[in-house]
Amino acid sequence: MPAFIARRLLQSLFVMLAVALIAFSMFRYVGDPIANLVGQDTTPAQRAALRASLGLDDPFVVQYARFVAHAARGDFGVSYRQRRPVSELLEERLPATLELSFVSALMALAFGIPMGIYTALRRHGLLSRAFMAISLAGISLPTFLIGMLLILFFGVQLRWLPSFGRGDVVAIGGWTTGLLTRSGLAALVMPAITLALFQMTLIMRLVRAEMLEVLQADFIKFARARGLPDRLIHFRHALKNTLVPVITITGLQLGSIIAFSIITETVFQWPGMGLLFIQAVGMVDIPVMAAYLVLIALVFVLINLVVDLLYFAVDPRLRVQRA
Repeated sequence: MPAFIARRLLQSLFVMLAVALIAFSMFRYVGDPIANLVGQDTTPAQRAALRASLGLDDPFVVQYARFVAHAARGDFGVSYRQRRPVSELLEERLPATLELSFVSALMALAFGIPMGIYTALRRHGLLSRAFMAISLAGISLPTFLIGMLLILFFGVQLRWLPSFGRGDVVAIGGWTTGLLTRSGLAALVMPAITLALFQMTLIMRLVRAEMLEVLQADFIKFARARGLPDRLIHFRHALKNTLVPVITITGLQLGSIIAFSIITETVFQWPGMGLLFIQAVGMVDIPVMAAYLVLIALVFVLINLVVDLLYFAVDPRLRVQRA
């Protein structure tokens, strides 16, 4: 196990260095940082002095090493447009994104796994067919369209839920949450459903397919021949062997929820990192774009590491192979 963890950490380090190289390349090939920092009245001499003070005349390798060292400390420079440290901007927006992402992930798991189990065990039931129809709609419809339909129905026509914003939030230390206020909970409902629907249908279909395959295995037939009750066969033997691919997809989808919440945050004007990134793209705010790219890569790397470790707890075959 320690050797496996060390090898995964080394691989993760190389991945982060590669992502940092891509993020740093934006400073050199996407616009001119000096042009974004100064006005039109700045003289060429002042521009040259600013370029030298920022180290932009140094070789590429030196600048890249400096960028990696600062990024490791959480220092991504100053936003070109807002004139504030990027780390402060991300710190302000991070609670909103994580709150939306984790609530969406919990909704996807809480509904997706039971629906997948039910549709596998009751394949020809009316409710199973309804679940499959819902899953087809969840996979087929784009996220922004689902969000706009929810806004049109629940926000405009019925006026039950707010159509934009995060509502009232409560500060707990350096963290802000809307889960403790009524308006915050109301504002979270539609974005969470929009973000969770695709993940829920994906998990449901994956659990259903894996469950149907496991139920045809020889050890399940042997368990039935022994006279074991169906509940024990379904939820102890079949479901346990279904969890390995589910853990993989679920872990990666959690990273995808955080990374691709951009569309949902834009539709609902949710004040998270995704909306900040979209605004940075529109204003060519390269420090914010680079910081977002590195942070999302770090999230995926950490989730992949956790998923690999969970394999050992779920699948004993992997432990035997490692041994």
